[in-house]
Amino acid sequence: MKVIEILNFNRELLKKLQTAGIRLEDVYYIDLYIDYTRLLDQGEKVSYTVAILSEKYSVSERKVYALVKRFQSDCKMTAV
Repeated sequence: MKVIEILNFNRELLKKLQTAGIRLEDVYYIDLYIDYTRLLDQGEKVSYTVAILSEKYSVSERKVYALVKRFQSDCKMTAV
């Protein structure tokens, strides 16, 4: 299967995701966010949690903060 075939087949879904403000690369960080919420629920401090996840997922602490902010934001209303 060619890339264009997959894009064409999923065109509407991809357009809706983009309109909602979702980035394709966000899928790589779902586990990071799940770990973030789990650690906070266990009573860990935010700064400690961010440092741990930064190391575990090999991203900067700034990236972790940005991902958490993006994942906690509401979808754009025009998309839903």
